[in-house]
Amino acid sequence: MTVMVEAQMSGTTYRDPRALLNAVRPHVKECTYNVLESPGSVGLDLWDREIALLGRDNVMVRDMAERILGNAVAYLITAMEHPNVHLGVGKVVDIGVHQIILDTPVYFAFCDVYNHGRYKHHAPLIQRRTDGLVIRTGDFLRSNGFDADRELWDQLDGAECSPCDNKVPDSH
Repeated sequence: MTVMVEAQMSGTTYRDPRALLNAVRPHVKECTYNVLESPGSVGLDLWDREIALLGRDNVMVRDMAERILGNAVAYLITAMEHPNVHLGVGKVVDIGVHQIILDTPVYFAFCDVYNHGRYKHHAPLIQRRTDGLVIRTGDFLRSNGFDADRELWDQLDGAECSPCDNKVPDSH
């Protein structure tokens, strides 16, 4: 099941990462108590839970955590929807990607919802690419209906990418 949320933004439609992440909540099956009912999580939607975890582990202000998480959601969904397109993130957005992946009950549900129930591996390469892949990925996210943050994709990390091995079965 793929969820597409449309909202109006400057006359164009875009996909809302917060709504897309929150749509995963009914599918969280693994360690449900730990994820949804643990101290600090009660009453939070998944978006706010991941923002709180980013703030706890990466000492960020909420605005930056939301920008990073939104772009991470956009990247992961786009990578799942377009497995034959080689995409890559820079250091900043990768913090959000890792946050989602490390919250494994949420990531498993995310894969269930957006990758047809198949787990999507994270297989990072050690050497960063410097060929503009991050900028091209930001452009591809925009063509896939997301409002990719130009500062995060083009300016901060445009020159250095944390590519994943697209030869690993179903990896990003």
